[in-house]
Amino acid sequence: MSSLYTILYLVAAVFFILSLYGLSSPKTSRTGNYLGMAGMALAVITTLFLEQVRNIELILAAIAIGAFIGYFVAKKVKMTAMPQLVAGFHSLVGLAAVFIAAAALWLPADFHILEIDSVKIRTSSLIEMGLGVVIGAITFTGSIVAFLKLNGTMNSKFIIFKRNPKLASQSLALLMIVLLVLFVQSGSKPIFIALALISFFVGFILVAPVGGADMPVVVSMLNSYSGWAATGIGFTLANPLLIIAGALIGASGAILSYIMCKAMNRSILNVMFSGFSKQALADSSEAKEQRPVKQGSAEDSAYIMKSASSVIIVPGYGMAVAGAQHGVAEMMHLLEKAGVDVKFAIHPVAGRMPGHMNVLLAEANIDYEKVFELEEINGEFKSCDVAFVIGANDVTNPSAKTDKTSPIYGMPILEVANAKTVFFVKRSMASGYAGVENELFYNDNTMMIFGDAKKVVEEIVRNLS
Repeated sequence: MSSLYTILYLVAAVFFILSLYGLSSPKTSRTGNYLGMAGMALAVITTLFLEQVRNIELILAAIAIGAFIGYFVAKKVKMTAMPQLVAGFHSLVGLAAVFIAAAALWLPADFHILEIDSVKIRTSSLIEMGLGVVIGAITFTGSIVAFLKLNGTMNSKFIIFKRNPKLASQSLALLMIVLLVLFVQSGSKPIFIALALISFFVGFILVAPVGGADMPVVVSMLNSYSGWAATGIGFTLANPLLIIAGALIGASGAILSYIMCKAMNRSILNVMFSGFSKQALADSSEAKEQRPVKQGSAEDSAYIMKSASSVIIVPGYGMAVAGAQHGVAEMMHLLEKAGVDVKFAIHPVAGRMPGHMNVLLAEANIDYEKVFELEEINGEFKSCDVAFVIGANDVTNPSAKTDKTSPIYGMPILEVANAKTVFFVKRSMASGYAGVENELFYNDNTMMIFGDAKKVVEEIVRNLS
């Protein structure tokens, strides 16, 4: 690789680093996206001019087809389906790693991975290909399962091995490691195929048992896996920029997962392997005791909030599904005109992926200065007149603090129960994504407002006006 190409790759790598820095804050996220796009464009154009790159026409045709599909999908997808889109993109990175590892194994001369004066593939290359197919296959099927669960197509928790799941999963993991070692030693194509199939299945059983409350962490971890898969591709292709970009994605995804797990008072291992220790799911159809709740209306909430001095709005996935963020922004403006101090409280795992609620509020042009993370705002609920919860179920559930048998026990929650009045907008009394009943519904200071979040907020806006 000539010095010019090296310099251009270095510039692209700097763009990627600056992009990640920009994405660390909502204020600079737009700039971060532009820098990432510029870095990727520079990387692709530079790669096309490398000496070893051939069949430019086919490559450009593939890029055009991919760009068209990507543009069409991105324009059509709703903001509520963004987590599914992210999971889908992760799966494609994983599948690309598997295909490239397979291509390198079947055509080693074209990838320049043969030992000198030999037809044998270098051991280092076999290690790279083996790890690439393992990580790539796990990323692919894990992301597909995540897509299905986020889309509501698959049960929030899905147990595969109902009898001794821990032993079954450990046996599969051991088999995968054994096949990896055998492949590195032999370079056998049948072993490679077996390793790929086992890895695909391991990806499935890794994500399938994970509970709904942990899905944002899983999406973040899959992002990390896709980065390491890209790094493996970079080694196989001897492309330094791909190695750097993959390492940046892998490391940033892992760090984000760690931050989210810390916010949930959980370990990454506990989240990723929680399903393996469970024998079976509790019967969700079991009859539960019917307990009375206080029910309010949009008119009630409008009157009380307009008379309050401070209101904290807690958005959740219910707001996303209904597309109510623009109505919430209008409600905020009307309350502020009435002299009410309005703030937003965001839980680290609210929604279905990291930053989901922040994206929706930014889409509605809500000032970043009004949006606060859990640690920043939790202490203010005690002095708050009204907490307005719109679809944020699990992250406000007091069971996380009081019920040791709850799957969300130990997770820090937004202390909305400490507000003088809590309005909870929800379609029904159904449990949240984690499958846990919310004890907040039955508090004396909680009033349930049943209905579609967007319609409820629009009704509140009409009453405020």
